[in-house]
Amino acid sequence: MRVMAIDYGDARTGVAVSDASGLLAGYTTVIHTRSQERAAEELARLARERQADELVMGFPRNMDGTEGPRAELYRAFAALVEEKTGMPVRLWDERRTTIEAHQILHASGKKMKAHRNNVDAVAASLILEGYLMWRAKNL
Repeated sequence: MRVMAIDYGDARTGVAVSDASGLLAGYTTVIHTRSQERAAEELARLARERQADELVMGFPRNMDGTEGPRAELYRAFAALVEEKTGMPVRLWDERRTTIEAHQILHASGKKMKAHRNNVDAVAASLILEGYLMWRAKNL
């Protein structure tokens, strides 16, 4: 079961895809576009190309667990991705993933300017890893 994780953003959308066993994060990339339509089309292409069986997308929540201010935007984008891929999108709590991604990049010696090019892919990998761990315990 190959899982594709999405870290949606206004200008960049990070993507991470698991291996075929659904145990490890593998392929990562970043889609650079401000167009929701183009981002969704590119996600659909990647899902086909990478043979994704399941889609999971980071969903903004506040630290107290309530939905964040961008929740409706993310729901609308998830619906667009579902339309383009023909696959349901599971919304996954993404609290702190971007912060952790920056910390990982900083610890690896990357300068803050260079984070912008990689942070979304790293955040998608963190979403994927969290989901794969949950899935292994609960499914």
